[in-house]
Amino acid sequence: MMKLNLTPPLKRSFWQESIDSPPPTPALQGTQKADVAIIGGGLVGLWTALTLKQHEPDCEVVVLEQDVCGGGASGRNGGFAMSWWPKIGTLQSFCNTQQALFLGQSAEQAIHELGAFCREHAIDAHFVQKGWLWTATAPAHVNAWRGTLEACERLGVRPFERLSPQEVRRRTGSTIHLAGVFEASNATVQPAALVQGLRRVALAAGVQIHEHSGVTRIQTGQPAVLHTEGGQLHANKVVLATNAWSAAIPELARLITPVNSAMAVTCPLGEALEKIGWAGGESITDSQLMVDYYRTTRDGRIAFGKGTGALAFGSEIKGLFSDDAQSLAMTRADLLLTYPFLSQDQISHGWAGPIDRTYDSLPVFGHLQGHANILYGIGWSGNGVSPSRLGGRILASLALDRQDEWTQCGLVGRPCKPFPPEPFRYVGGNVVRKAVIRKERAEMRGQRPGSFDCFLAGLAPSGLEDKSTGGGR
Repeated sequence: MMKLNLTPPLKRSFWQESIDSPPPTPALQGTQKADVAIIGGGLVGLWTALTLKQHEPDCEVVVLEQDVCGGGASGRNGGFAMSWWPKIGTLQSFCNTQQALFLGQSAEQAIHELGAFCREHAIDAHFVQKGWLWTATAPAHVNAWRGTLEACERLGVRPFERLSPQEVRRRTGSTIHLAGVFEASNATVQPAALVQGLRRVALAAGVQIHEHSGVTRIQTGQPAVLHTEGGQLHANKVVLATNAWSAAIPELARLITPVNSAMAVTCPLGEALEKIGWAGGESITDSQLMVDYYRTTRDGRIAFGKGTGALAFGSEIKGLFSDDAQSLAMTRADLLLTYPFLSQDQISHGWAGPIDRTYDSLPVFGHLQGHANILYGIGWSGNGVSPSRLGGRILASLALDRQDEWTQCGLVGRPCKPFPPEPFRYVGGNVVRKAVIRKERAEMRGQRPGSFDCFLAGLAPSGLEDKSTGGGR
């Protein structure tokens, strides 16, 4: 028997507030049966459900969501549809060359497939494929991408284009950028609209979705029994697509640690974006470990996020992952530093959200020990919008016992560095986090950080990209 921790609905994001959401589906009532039950109605859960129905249309697929679909991380992220090329070095650390190439190419292709899926199903998810700028905003970060580009070149792929400093500043509209590279395949979406589109397509395909149906406990066995406040669901296979909430299961808590990220969105800026030169629709991230990530919106806003990395004791998903004042203040400060023509009163929305971080910032798939019928796909680490398409394929193939390229890929059952138990996780994590903050603040001022802070920062999980150190100009 496993107990899960339910969370009250998080503060809604700008993305969620700016669309007309359909009425929630009925909560689970009474006793029902399913071939495959999916816990979690976000991107991973919905892609898994759709892929299952694609493979086996008669498969009884039921999704149980504790809030509404997209109420968690899937409807509150930055909407960056990115590849795994920035993580190619990490992929090669546990995959052979063929597997690393397969996953790198598949993740890039997933971005194109996402756009095609939206067009096919008339999903107005604001899909814009204008590429991504990976930049340096401190002298210490210049050429942070060197090792990644070299690894790609050794594999015979060239997803990145080197840009001059002048071109980077022109395209970002900010003089804070000192250097950068460009990856053309990347896109942006309105994440809450994407989730609602997937939900609509899944329902039309015959997937049963029960919102406001949080699973309070899992009775293991064959079949497994999922208990909610209103009913029970007997399922031959169970897929845990629960993102940071997976930390409620001790076995999975060793693989991930929930950290927060915060976002601020401006009011519509009119012609201001064109005046500063950021008119191409590119998404942008810098090279800090506590990464700044930002993009524009269809109505001319700047949506600016920061991986603020705050932790909760016991990995409990609560207010810290919804509306954390300190995290929002850090995010607003970086937004105004990057675009100093803005003022505080032009920031209209702010919120936080949870990230299920692995040590190497790539996901892991498998089944719970001793329970081959309970599967998981966790550790998206802030990059799940388009890779979740691959996650759906992996989890669907695992649930159907298929022997294919997805069940055999290097992300399934891979070794992962574990996080320590409490209280060491929380206490040690906060010590490391504060060191990262001091180190990166010094670097942003052009100063050399303290050696002990550098040592402690080196103990932190890796970030969104594999970064070279000591690049310089």
